[in-house]
Amino acid sequence: MRVLITGATSGLGREMALQLARRGWRVAVTGRREDRLKEVAAAVEAAGGKALPLLGGVTDLAVVKDHYARVKQAWGGLDWAILNAGVGESMNAKEFKADSYHWTFATNVGGVVNWLEAVLPDMIAQGSGTVAVISSLAAFRGLPNSGPYSASKAALNSLLESTRVDLRGTGVTVVTVCPGFVKSELTDRNDASSMPFIMEVEAGVRCMLDGIEAGRRIVHFPWPLSFSVKYVLARLPGFVYDALAGRIKRVKKPIPR
Repeated sequence: MRVLITGATSGLGREMALQLARRGWRVAVTGRREDRLKEVAAAVEAAGGKALPLLGGVTDLAVVKDHYARVKQAWGGLDWAILNAGVGESMNAKEFKADSYHWTFATNVGGVVNWLEAVLPDMIAQGSGTVAVISSLAAFRGLPNSGPYSASKAALNSLLESTRVDLRGTGVTVVTVCPGFVKSELTDRNDASSMPFIMEVEAGVRCMLDGIEAGRRIVHFPWPLSFSVKYVLARLPGFVYDALAGRIKRVKKPIPR
């Protein structure tokens, strides 16, 4: 099997690359930090996989298309594309900065649409393939102090739902992955008390890969947090949510995936 993982130099992306390498998969990994990219590629090879390191980010369409051309040259195409690259920071609207939105959307949304343009034509032509995008439970409600992040993930969920409907009958599967808190570089910057039900990265990634492999429309976990967000918090009347969310203590730190 052939898989691409963006943002694979740390955290969730790195762990996904290693778990799939242990299955003997060919794993193309992207990242902007050359030293870490070399390290994860070596770790993939050591774990039993075949690595294809691709240095660069996801925000430049020309770079993305060059990366995919190299994947096609090496392997002929992809079976899975896991679009994991993402950023997030805390911003209170009292200190509103448009640049924070532009930066967040360029990676979290723009990076996904760049890769969709690159991989979908061949997947449609071959009549098979899975695109899995790492979104967040933050997509289901506008979280306080997290406007850029929540908005970008909500946009992703709508984008993927539309794409999933359009691709019915093509053989291409679109999976939206909405994790809660999983230990990573992003969550390491947070106060542990603000991250209920946080999971170790190995367990979190197993949940992701199991859901992707099953072809589920939306993968969300851990269940106590996802149930609370999707079926309780997301359904509260606006005036109730506003009153409750307004009591959340402001934390000037990046938020998790």
